[in-house]
Amino acid sequence: MARSPTPPAAPPAQHGAAGHTERSRARRALRGLVALVIALPLAAALLGGVAVAFAWPRLPDVQQLVDYQPKLPLRVYSADHVLLGEFGEERRDFVPIARMPQVMKLAVLATEDDRFYQHRGIDWRGLARAAMANLHKAKSQGASTITMQVARNFYLSSEKTFTRKLFEVLLALKIERELSKAQILELYMNQIYLGQHAYGFSAAAQTYFGKPLSQISLSQAAMLAGLPKAPSAYNPFVNLPRAKIRQQYVLGRMRALGWISETDYAQAKAAPLGLRVQGPDRATHADYVAEMVRQAMFARFGEQAYTRGLSVTTTIISRDQQAAWQALHTGVMHYELRQVWRGPEAYVDPPAVSAGWPQTVDDACDDHPDTDGLQCAVVTAVNTRQVQVMRPGGTVLELSGDSLRQAAALGLGPGAQPNVALRPGAVVRLWKPQQGHWVITQIPRVQSAFVAMNPENGAIQALVGGFDFQQNAFNHVTQAQRQPGSSFKPFIYSAALHKGFMPPTLVNDAPLFFDAAATGGQAWEPKNYDGTYDGPITLKRGMAQSKNMVAIRVLNAIGPKYAQQWSARFGFDPATQPPYLTLALGAGTATPLQMVRAYAVFANGGYLIQPYLIASIADGSGKALASPEPQRAGDERLRTITPRNAFVMNTLLQEVTRTGTAARAQAELKRPDLYGKTGTTNDAVDAWFCGYNPRLAAVAWVGYDTPLKLGARETGGRVALPIWIDFMRTALRGVPVTAYTPPPGVVQMGDAYVYEGFAAGGGIHALDVAAPPPVAPASGAAAPKLFPNWN
Repeated sequence: MARSPTPPAAPPAQHGAAGHTERSRARRALRGLVALVIALPLAAALLGGVAVAFAWPRLPDVQQLVDYQPKLPLRVYSADHVLLGEFGEERRDFVPIARMPQVMKLAVLATEDDRFYQHRGIDWRGLARAAMANLHKAKSQGASTITMQVARNFYLSSEKTFTRKLFEVLLALKIERELSKAQILELYMNQIYLGQHAYGFSAAAQTYFGKPLSQISLSQAAMLAGLPKAPSAYNPFVNLPRAKIRQQYVLGRMRALGWISETDYAQAKAAPLGLRVQGPDRATHADYVAEMVRQAMFARFGEQAYTRGLSVTTTIISRDQQAAWQALHTGVMHYELRQVWRGPEAYVDPPAVSAGWPQTVDDACDDHPDTDGLQCAVVTAVNTRQVQVMRPGGTVLELSGDSLRQAAALGLGPGAQPNVALRPGAVVRLWKPQQGHWVITQIPRVQSAFVAMNPENGAIQALVGGFDFQQNAFNHVTQAQRQPGSSFKPFIYSAALHKGFMPPTLVNDAPLFFDAAATGGQAWEPKNYDGTYDGPITLKRGMAQSKNMVAIRVLNAIGPKYAQQWSARFGFDPATQPPYLTLALGAGTATPLQMVRAYAVFANGGYLIQPYLIASIADGSGKALASPEPQRAGDERLRTITPRNAFVMNTLLQEVTRTGTAARAQAELKRPDLYGKTGTTNDAVDAWFCGYNPRLAAVAWVGYDTPLKLGARETGGRVALPIWIDFMRTALRGVPVTAYTPPPGVVQMGDAYVYEGFAAGGGIHALDVAAPPPVAPASGAAAPKLFPNWN
């Protein structure tokens, strides 16, 4: 059989030439590709080397990170170390890494840089991802390590450019070469901004949770750790749902890394955050105190007062300070509820549908935020007997009866004028007494002041300069020069004791008339407050009942000029006390601080003590910078009246609180060791109560900034005394009853104490003749100084 023919083969020469050409082209392409692959990295490396060579010498010295001195705010504390105020652009509390809670460190590392202890400052994969995103204008990808964030936060801007990123990378490498991991993490956790002016996790723990960082829970640590990415977006005060989502992410990262157990993870996810009630830190309501300290520190340290971490400890007792604010606030509000209804604060348009009320109320109260103790609300429904109001957040209250006692007469009913009517959309204030129910009221126009001082050393234990610091920062304790009225009478009587008057001395309580020459002005026909006259009565009764005729006759007998000079013994500038008979009724001027200092002379047995407010100043490291040298009762160089004079005056002032115009004091406080004097000026423009216990002197004042009548029967005993009593109820809790011991030269005559010479009919005792003479200080020099010389 024949084979099939084989197809002719291609010519050998022609086939070899074509194959060779194709292989040559492939080899050339391959060599070019290899060269390109090699050249590009080399070029990039060369270019990078040039960039590094150019940039590295220009990098800042990171040694300053080793000597890091953060901007720490000025902090003001009470004597029992309660924070009263904080001043500075940044809230910060530096915590060494060794004292940083482990749960906080783990939460931060899980969120920001879980390979922090493995890398040398740069996460190269993340960096490449971020560079590509930047190149393609895509959403920024997270790539910065904690070290890179430290570099950026301390040295660079936040702009997203390759140049800035290059410097960030180089700085991170340099930082890792010169600082330990512990140092880097410490810098980060104390420097990072976390919203609400808080820098660092310790400040943030106080800001958001009101507690030290050492006390936060896993749930709270996770929320804080979620803030660095976007402090505003994840701020739980602003957007709680978004903050919770971020917190859950942090917890999930910690669980995925195996740093917390499944049980801890589940419990933390379900745990409430326990956020601090939003608003300023005013638990002790010491705004006026804090501001006084701020001014003193600025005067001493300048702008550095706000950045060097000064810690100022005051003499304020936090319990007493809170009691003072509460007493003043309650007293003023009770007075306000006796005033005429002036109408709602504003009116807003009611929503078209009832479901719109919550938003309407929220918007209205954003414009009229809560003030100290007075809450904003909007009327949503009303009839002649009941008013419905809504608070921000949708809380609804139904108010009737006594809750409407101030507003009902003019604000309800068909006859209500449009500008005072309670109708849907009316923005009103709500107040709730400590024991009582909500009341519709208004922000008071009247002002008040309260100050309490230790009479033995001058330490100010409580000070409230006004009703609401946010509305009126004028400090009425230190700045308000007001007429003291009858509260000045004790200083007239003290002078009279030195001239021979004693508690049993009879003085005629009968009408008087003086011409212009006697008064230094217009003719004067003074009257007793109640318009009644009792004829001859004892000096003791005249003081207890605050009889004006008795005080004027006593002053007329000893001489107004003499009494004016005698007032210097109590720290008053005689130039502020007119040498006329009107001085008997307190026609001069004084501040509440001057009055409490003056009454302390009686309380401590006759010593004029300088008040002081600052106990110590320390810098950010705790090093003591200054401390005052307080004066102390018992130093005979400070004696200004004799022990006999002080003791007999105490008996007179004790009678005021037992049977006189302030009898309510002993009746309510159930203790006899209370002393003081009410004060009401002409036309009831100023109302005072100045009083003391052997352990504590205190003064309450009420009045309008622009002098106006407080109203009929609005006396010191009705307006100011209740404030003093409420304060003392707290301040004297647990303090044993103390009685003054009669000093030598004093004997009892009937129901009164008198000087020994008076009892024997021999005139004035030589001890009083030897009393130091009155000294008239230069004008203004008598003002008490709360910030004395420092050692």
